[in-house]
Amino acid sequence: MYSRAKAKQMLDFYIEAETRVLSGKSITKDGRTWTRENLVDIRKGRQEWETIYRNLSPGRSSGMRLAEF
Repeated sequence: MYSRAKAKQMLDFYIEAETRVLSGKSITKDGRTWTRENLVDIRKGRQEWETIYRNLSPGRSSGMRLAEF
């Protein structure tokens, strides 16, 4: 299980990586360089970390809500 802080850190990395490669730059983390060719992987990682972060958010419900009329 990840902490909310770790999930936010990883989400921030993937957002930065996506932004940089879309502008023609690269980003390096833990000895790995991410470039435009990695955009599909970067977006997949961002989506995964968004889900993890959202699931760790305070007050998260099961997704079910009462209907409002």
